[in-house]
Amino acid sequence: MKKNYIYNFLLTVFNIIFPILSFPYISRILGPGGVGKVQFVVTFAQYFALIAALGIPYYGVREIAKVRSDSDKLSKTFSELMVIYLTTSLGLSLIYISIVFAVARFSIDSSYYLTSSLVILLGFSSIDWFYQGLEEFKSIALRSILVKLISLALMFVFVKKADDALAYLYITIFSVLGNNFINILILRGKVSLTFSSLQLKRHFTPLLYIFGINLSAAMYNMLDTILLGLLSNDKAVGYYTASTKIARIAIPLVISMGIVLLPSITKSFQDKDGKHVALLKSSYNFIILLSIPITFGLFLLAPELINLVSGQAFEPAVKPMMILSVLPLLIGLGNLFGVQVLIAAGMEKQMLYAVMLGMFISIGLNVLMVPKMHEVGAAIVNSLTELIVSFMFIYYARKRYRLEFPIKIVGYAILSSLPFVPIIYLLRANMINVTYFLFSSVVVCGFVYFFLQYYLWRDIHTQNVVIKVKGIVMDVVKRFVKY
Repeated sequence: MKKNYIYNFLLTVFNIIFPILSFPYISRILGPGGVGKVQFVVTFAQYFALIAALGIPYYGVREIAKVRSDSDKLSKTFSELMVIYLTTSLGLSLIYISIVFAVARFSIDSSYYLTSSLVILLGFSSIDWFYQGLEEFKSIALRSILVKLISLALMFVFVKKADDALAYLYITIFSVLGNNFINILILRGKVSLTFSSLQLKRHFTPLLYIFGINLSAAMYNMLDTILLGLLSNDKAVGYYTASTKIARIAIPLVISMGIVLLPSITKSFQDKDGKHVALLKSSYNFIILLSIPITFGLFLLAPELINLVSGQAFEPAVKPMMILSVLPLLIGLGNLFGVQVLIAAGMEKQMLYAVMLGMFISIGLNVLMVPKMHEVGAAIVNSLTELIVSFMFIYYARKRYRLEFPIKIVGYAILSSLPFVPIIYLLRANMINVTYFLFSSVVVCGFVYFFLQYYLWRDIHTQNVVIKVKGIVMDVVKRFVKY
């Protein structure tokens, strides 16, 4: 499990670094309009792809984890899910293409939309859920990093002027699908694809629930961008994209431990051995430890982050980013109680109720607020929706299980983050260079935060990290002295 976390952490860090390296370049080349256009097209296609997935990326992890020790059951389960996924991918692709040609708003840029249809048509090739169920996080990390490095190189080579938006779209599609093709190619020896004696019906009921969850979640996670494009303009989408990319950039880090623990938590719920209690508590502590200082940092450093990543042309993105700075905390808790508890324990019905509520609230508020407040309105609705959905996840999880999490560590994290305010304001007043200011702010605030967590609050995660780092340093020193 420790090795799995290391590899998943490595992938998470690279997923954070990738947009830091790519988005500043792309946003300056294409501008708010170009970025907004591509983002709208990709989001629209991904909406259909999420529906086609039917929740298999979550459901598949759980089902593969259950049967991974039985090769026959493993092959049968994998084959059943792949047949379902392939069928829905083909069906949704036809619906998507029909809409593109039927609606004038889309047919004008048909080349963009038809290119993005590959995300839907080949969506079934996304089988990370299979490798996650087997807990093979090393192979997932290495393949994903390779594809992202290639994508980054392609961006710098082929996107050089403002009218290269279509090239940027091609590269974006490659970054999504490239990893999938490698996953398919190396399946041999791990599982056998079979079409005999398949029991597809047994998956329909849980998948229908998760489909409803995915549909509703997609409505409030992606429809904000779509409604913003329809009810406002491409520039507003560009500003909103800039703010959401930065606000969400650390979320994979916050939920990274949960991804690794999910197969073990699922097995524990199935076996009813009680091990999930300790696992969930570790995940909760980790989420709180990281998400609260990240939220403080995003809020306080929003002007400089937008300026550095996107340029001065994206200044209107500062306010929505400050509003969205709470997402790491809200989505972290939502992942804990939603995915790691409700999905792992088979409580899809309760999760569906929560995300459906979020969907209706998001649609209603977006229609009301976006036409007048544009990207700011979309940011307010996004944050409010995540708050309500996370609260509902917590309600349903604690209603079924006696899950007690120490609230005091939330207070410790907030108190340890409060010094960020004077530190950042003092550094801002004395440093002109944006890059130096951001680097200094992150280093100083990070040191102060973990110093307080280690010495004042005695946080167990911080202590474990320090012990491991000390061990590594001492080992290096001993080897150096011996050499």
